[in-house]
Amino acid sequence: MNKLLNSSDTMARLRLQLPHYARLMRLDRPVGTYLLLWPVLWALWLASDGAPHWPLVVIFSLGTLLMRSAGCVINDYADRHFDPYVERTRERPMATGRVSEREALGLFALLSLAAFGLVLLTNPLTIKLSFVALILASMYPFMKRYTHLPQLALGAAFSWSIPMAFAAERNQLPAALWLVYFANLTWTVAYDTFYAMVDREDDVLIGVKSTAILFGEHERAITAGLQVVVIALLVLTGRQFGLGMVYYLGLAGAALLFGHQQYLIRKRERPDCFKAFLNNNRVGAVVFVAIALDYLLR
Repeated sequence: MNKLLNSSDTMARLRLQLPHYARLMRLDRPVGTYLLLWPVLWALWLASDGAPHWPLVVIFSLGTLLMRSAGCVINDYADRHFDPYVERTRERPMATGRVSEREALGLFALLSLAAFGLVLLTNPLTIKLSFVALILASMYPFMKRYTHLPQLALGAAFSWSIPMAFAAERNQLPAALWLVYFANLTWTVAYDTFYAMVDREDDVLIGVKSTAILFGEHERAITAGLQVVVIALLVLTGRQFGLGMVYYLGLAGAALLFGHQQYLIRKRERPDCFKAFLNNNRVGAVVFVAIALDYLLR
């Protein structure tokens, strides 16, 4: 009887905690998942000459959701002592005590195992690469204590799905994929700097490091320069993969969106910097549509 009562209490607590777990995983804020997913789709389409295996599209899409959620959980665990003092994060589930440290670590482990289960449906090369992905995802949240370049670590983590996608589609890692990898890494540093600009004043006070702090008053020029590099690397990607005019028109659209983002951050206001960050979802979508249409219209 006691076991039944304990089981019932556990289930009741779990039901009460589910909304807090969902917020911890950022299921209510999917833009991060999209920013991680678009480059995965770029890679799957490029690796397959526009005809990806649909089971792999499903596997990588679900894996993206799981790993982004796991990344958010371990990020909040790492920031649990800082988030209560930052305006944007003070209502997060761990900052308010609604989710315990033990619960967060258990949820991270569960999400990571689920993602690994999906990877097991691919091939040995992709499985090997997945261990690097887990290390990168676990390492990033702690980098902001030791370096002003945590955005670089995030870029490495967000971009590792690109070689994994090529490995899954081709069972090899062609040299050209690294153009896509570094384009996405550079793009991530740029847009996450916008995100860091939202918290810059709070981060300075609590001792958290970021590129927004490192770049200082030069952040607009530096992020603009990074965006130019992104477009240049994507142009080289187009040449390596034999893409045509439709793709390059898409890159022109992405460049215009980058220009709009620079306009948004011109006064360095928090809401506008956040809008510039969110606008990158459109950049990822435009590039993907350009790749997919270029193959489709041949």
